[in-house]
Amino acid sequence: MIVRIMMAERQFDPGRVGVLLGGESSEREISMKSGQAVLTALASLGVEAVPIGLGGDIAAELTRERLDCAFIALHGRFGEDGGVQSLLEERGIPYTGSGVEASRLAMDKLRSRETFRRVGLAVPETLVVKTPQEIPGIPFSFPVVVKPSREGSSIGLSLAADPGDLPEAVETALAFDDTVLIEPFLKGIEITAGVLDNRALPLVEIMPTRDYFDFEAKYTKGVTEFVVPARLEPGLAARAQAAGLSAHRALGCRAYSRTDMIVSPSGQVYVLEVNTIPGLTATSLFPMACAAEGIDFPGLCLELLRLAHASYEGKR
Repeated sequence: MIVRIMMAERQFDPGRVGVLLGGESSEREISMKSGQAVLTALASLGVEAVPIGLGGDIAAELTRERLDCAFIALHGRFGEDGGVQSLLEERGIPYTGSGVEASRLAMDKLRSRETFRRVGLAVPETLVVKTPQEIPGIPFSFPVVVKPSREGSSIGLSLAADPGDLPEAVETALAFDDTVLIEPFLKGIEITAGVLDNRALPLVEIMPTRDYFDFEAKYTKGVTEFVVPARLEPGLAARAQAAGLSAHRALGCRAYSRTDMIVSPSGQVYVLEVNTIPGLTATSLFPMACAAEGIDFPGLCLELLRLAHASYEGKR
């Protein structure tokens, strides 16, 4: 059943919605695309929705606009790290997605991986670097992945083919965060596991035509192919979905999330990170997984607003 129809049957009215987009993070461009997609979807349902954040002063706009709910389409710093969530809670405005602490924890790959380990999820071996001068000896084979601990959309991520590439890769990552992670480049099947209202969605298999799923591969049409559901044998697919749901719950996420994972040739499922505000663009993976469940994009947006109101009212 299409969620749009289901919501209409419940006669859910989200009221006046502010779609938070843009912002000032390194992911502003993607946030603009996500936000515009949400605005278009809500307009198609007759929902009163206004853009918030185009001018950059979100706090002032929230004070000026009289909102019944906020749809967060901000990616990266402030949007996904608990910052805007704190702002909304101070103003008593219901909002989509996870709360302050879960957002903050998920945004920090180092801390979230520690949490994943505690609940028995497999994660890549990880080295931590704070300055270019303290690059350690690498105990695993090259190539290695180098990335900021607190960035999204693969921004600042590099693939170092040999030790000579490490200093530049670390410098690149340090431009975006003061903590850099070095991990082995895991070969296997790249998948992502969505969760909607505490329910696992079909897995999406990612097949980039380049060496790894970087920013360009994520957001350029035709550079990457996707298969939904992922081509895994049923038992392995169920384990991967369970891992995504476990990661979501371990961080205390609510409403929705998307967990990125690698399935090794031996069938080991490695959890890489959880995205509390997945992309909502034309090439985004979370809406793709929802579509495989018969949930169209406008219906998804309305469902997220319903969950935001339910959470605020203490029904969930």
